[in-house]
Amino acid sequence: MCRIWLLLVLIGATPAFAGCPPEGQSRESLQALKALKFTLPDPPARQTLAEGLVDCLGDPDPELRDGLAYEALTHWMRAKELSPEGLRVLRDRLQAMLGEEDPAGFRRPFAALVLSEVARTDRVEPWMEPGERAEMVDAAARYLESVRDYRGYDEEEGWRHGVAHGADWLMQLTLNPALERAQFDRILAAIATQVVPEPAHAYVFGEPGRLARPVLYIAKRGVYSEAEWQAWLSAMTPTRGDTKLTYKDAVWLARRHDLLAFLTSLYLEADQSEDAQIRALKPAIVAALKTIW
Repeated sequence: MCRIWLLLVLIGATPAFAGCPPEGQSRESLQALKALKFTLPDPPARQTLAEGLVDCLGDPDPELRDGLAYEALTHWMRAKELSPEGLRVLRDRLQAMLGEEDPAGFRRPFAALVLSEVARTDRVEPWMEPGERAEMVDAAARYLESVRDYRGYDEEEGWRHGVAHGADWLMQLTLNPALERAQFDRILAAIATQVVPEPAHAYVFGEPGRLARPVLYIAKRGVYSEAEWQAWLSAMTPTRGDTKLTYKDAVWLARRHDLLAFLTSLYLEADQSEDAQIRALKPAIVAALKTIW
């Protein structure tokens, strides 16, 4: 009886304006919904709450942002409980967030992370038109290229992880069989800008491995030759400058660290893969590794 009463309360608690928690909700009601595995039987109420939770993706409280809003949205999408029309609304709102000011640094990375789940729904059961899908590829690429906030995990504030979340979004897109070579070209160009970021930031939160994933899935498609992969990888070799000073140059060391971590992640995955197309990456990766000392 208590469970039924709680569900009725949750169905009736629909937000009317931006804010977190959404109007009509509280931290406690959202925690209760999570305890019920985000069960919300009324589709309009579910969609309204999903749209309201988008604002929580920028909340400084990691429980509201990550543990409640992100988990709820992901659950509903993976359970196929949001309609294509509802997904379009979420997609458009989330992509608009990518262009908004984000001084705290949470809104844009978490919008990108949820967009990776939106992209996944289209991969599992296509609902986007080809033009919509192409626009999302470009939006994801532009987002990754734009990241300049390299903060990762904070014990009090939780995750930001802009580069990794952008890579996750691109990974879900690369897994989509509807993508073509021109779109892979766009994705690879975006990834290359963050493998060795211009600000010479040394990654410590697993970003190289996350950037490697979409590359591996593109390789699996077999649309690039070994020579093309070698050209792409060699173009990312960081500028060394005077070889007598490199190991006393913090900028050079940071760039070397990032490239080595990325290439190592690629090599380990290619070496262990049973897919012939992914294993075919190894000579190009080894050639790139030989340029690092």
